[in-house]
Amino acid sequence: MKLSQSQVKTLASQGFLVLPERFSEKEVALLRSQVPALLKENHPGNVIEKEPGWKFGEGAGKSWGKDSDVVRTAMGLHLRNEVFNTLVHHPKLIAPGFQVRPEPMYIQQVKVNVKAAFSGSVWQWHYDFATHHKEDGVPRPLALNLHIFLDDVSHYNGPLYFVPGSHRHGEHGARLDDQTTSYPLWVVENDVVETLVNQNGIQAATGKKGTMLIFYDTLLHGSPNNMSPWDRSIFSLILNPVSNAYQKSHRPDYKHHRDLTPITMAEPNCLESFYELAESK
Repeated sequence: MKLSQSQVKTLASQGFLVLPERFSEKEVALLRSQVPALLKENHPGNVIEKEPGWKFGEGAGKSWGKDSDVVRTAMGLHLRNEVFNTLVHHPKLIAPGFQVRPEPMYIQQVKVNVKAAFSGSVWQWHYDFATHHKEDGVPRPLALNLHIFLDDVSHYNGPLYFVPGSHRHGEHGARLDDQTTSYPLWVVENDVVETLVNQNGIQAATGKKGTMLIFYDTLLHGSPNNMSPWDRSIFSLILNPVSNAYQKSHRPDYKHHRDLTPITMAEPNCLESFYELAESK
């Protein structure tokens, strides 16, 4: 379950690490089987796409957006679903986090980010610490983002774009953009992005479903619209050291959880008891 020394060096240098197909087809099938019901819930943690998309083929020309229930992100999943509550303790997912941050950590956020076919909207250029610091009062950029691809992610269905090494530049400055999309985001100005991209380039994180991503809190990233006919869903767990906990608590719990109980690691087979759920779907 541990990262190799080469992987640790890549993460430190690039600010992100791709672990191809770390989760098995059976594990991913289980996780995928739980998502549709969660997206249908009338829950405040389900954020609907703001910008309208367009249906192609049957019904072409009809605009759809908020009223279509196209979910952009579904948050607080471990509090809403037992499978995801088990997943956040899985050693495949969190053992690398403990390796990078060998201290007690708490669950800061749990979500699935969705880019539905033909309608998934942009995530502007940003770095997560801007939100964590400005909105939640997190003192230092020590949080880790741990992702699992629930769909195959290609260059065509809205992959994450990273600026390699941008985490080493510290904070990039940010302003609150509450107009572009339905999820307010602390975004980085274009001139800053241009400078960093000209220095370091852009890399798309792609891979088969079950692939895992790890990245740092000051890594500059974003993602384009999904114009393809293929959905793109990515699970995300953010862990933060208890010693670096939030100092502000005005945002809803599902955006930054209040429970500072240190996360613990489950057994490697912790998802097996749920497999029959996926097979019945």
